[in-house]
Amino acid sequence: QPDLILLDVMMPRMTGYEVCAKIRQKFLPSELPVIMLTANNQVSDLVEGFTFGVNDYLTKPCSKHELLARIKSHLRLSKITSAYGKFVPHDFLRFLGYDSIVDVKLGDHVQKEMTVLFADIRSFTSRSEQLSPQENFNFINSYLSRVSPAIRAHNGFIDKYIGDGVMALFPESADDGVQGALEMQQTVALYNQHRCQSGYVPITIGIGLHTGSLMLGTIGEQKRMESTVISDAVNLASRLEGLTKLYGAGIMISQQTLYNLNQFQKYSYRFLDRVKVKGKNKPVAVFELFDQDQPQLKQLKRQTKSNFEQAAFLYHRQAFAQAERIFQSVLQTNPEDKAAMLYVKRCQRYQSYGVPEDWERAEALHE
Repeated sequence: QPDLILLDVMMPRMTGYEVCAKIRQKFLPSELPVIMLTANNQVSDLVEGFTFGVNDYLTKPCSKHELLARIKSHLRLSKITSAYGKFVPHDFLRFLGYDSIVDVKLGDHVQKEMTVLFADIRSFTSRSEQLSPQENFNFINSYLSRVSPAIRAHNGFIDKYIGDGVMALFPESADDGVQGALEMQQTVALYNQHRCQSGYVPITIGIGLHTGSLMLGTIGEQKRMESTVISDAVNLASRLEGLTKLYGAGIMISQQTLYNLNQFQKYSYRFLDRVKVKGKNKPVAVFELFDQDQPQLKQLKRQTKSNFEQAAFLYHRQAFAQAERIFQSVLQTNPEDKAAMLYVKRCQRYQSYGVPEDWERAEALHE
């Protein structure tokens, strides 16, 4: 991306206004300044230029000193805007309909359906206790600098970092969110190769995805405000990420995300469970996406998918003995299937002690 663009009103094939209009389709005036040179100093021409997103005008002929002064001034403003953008995403401003952060007011908000992604490093707390403060910051920044570009590469933007956790939004499609999650897992696999070569322990991450309506806006008070997302979709995506460790899944998605995929058949996935997560009254159907698994494990999950899902269906119909037998057959083929192990234990428990009176064919989980 250039730092600044200098245009002339009269140009071959296209006018400077038309070029500026094309630029503004991708960059806000605060992101990429455009200075227009013109031989005509009519007010109507200036107004037309500002309508197309021109930042500044200079009438020809102009002095070199004035031109350099204007360029330096706009570059300085652009750098300030870029610095703000590291704390408040430019995408956030776009959704609120603003070009600059100075226009944002307390209480501004917009409602839109998006896919929410939560990612977290597993067992980070115990890992961080073994590191010094400086080593912790170095590790987190090294990790985030690798996985964050995967989000932007698929039309997403990072809403916030929460320690080692990442919350990202994908406003265009659920496919973007899934592709971003898959690339994050692939990036971690490459990162682990580097860590092993350097004598460090490899890491694993869990990712949760949910698609739903959310409110994007500003909260706080006049002296201190911040951008935030308010939605049940955010809570559910966070809960799904928290459940990935329990089920041994790298990526867990909700039924809403699965149904919003344009071509869900091209992904490797399986039904996992119906769960009542903390903060939700209604059960939610959740699925495991396992495209990112090691080739051998991926093949075993594909091979046992039909049996696994049949056993899960029987389990939710309280046919625990039949379900257990099929889950045991899944484990014979894939002994490392953590979700199948979990189901076997549940089947045995419910056969011995019965199900709770309020059991709704779903597990009440408090992760």
